[in-house]
Amino acid sequence: MTPEDVEAEIEAALEDCEATVSRARGKHDDDHLEATVVSPAFEELSLVDQHQLVYDALGEAMTTDIHALELTTRTPE
Repeated sequence: MTPEDVEAEIEAALEDCEATVSRARGKHDDDHLEATVVSPAFEELSLVDQHQLVYDALGEAMTTDIHALELTTRTPE
């Protein structure tokens, strides 16, 4: 999956979400990624639960296409 594919998957699964995904610093392949995801769905959720929403959005890709995902989650505020 390309970073753009990952962005699209996350944004399709989480309402009013904005995802920015790129290759992880120092990596030159598409299976080591870093993402910043902003969504009102994260409000009142723990950091672990926020990350789980993103992992769920990516589904099987988290075990087949993505080796590592450095994740930052935020609410719009």
